[in-house]
Amino acid sequence: MTEFEFTLHLSAEDYLQYYEGRAKFIQVKSRCGKIIQFPADKVREFVLKEGVHGSFKIQLNDDNKFLSIKRI
Repeated sequence: MTEFEFTLHLSAEDYLQYYEGRAKFIQVKSRCGKIIQFPADKVREFVLKEGVHGSFKIQLNDDNKFLSIKRI
């Protein structure tokens, strides 16, 4: 298992693209510099009326498949 930390700032308007299915993935740069792409629906629980803002930790399995994400 691998963990990466990153900061995400998506406005409500930006997240609407994911919610409506016009965009399917979110791509971020982790604090260690690695580019990570994951399905946008994985942050749905963190969406507020202002969008998605904060620091997160994502866990991937040994095949780099999504396991979990949490706000830190």
